[in-house]
Amino acid sequence: MSSLIITKIVEEINELPDDLQQQVLSFVVNLRQQHFKASSDAWDVLESLTGTVEAPADWSAEHDHYLYGTSKRQETDS
Repeated sequence: MSSLIITKIVEEINELPDDLQQQVLSFVVNLRQQHFKASSDAWDVLESLTGTVEAPADWSAEHDHYLYGTSKRQETDS
């Protein structure tokens, strides 16, 4: 990789807040793992991404609410 590209990547990352820098690091690590992984079917890719996306605790039960803005099925005490 060109040192100019590396320099530009570092400059851009330095401008990000810490939480976004952590997300970039996670993305790069996952990208590298996928690149070197021998088997790369869709299930392997999904498995490698498990736990890398932050979402509400009730995401799976209330996905329609978060995706389409429908009313929640169950109200939570928060």
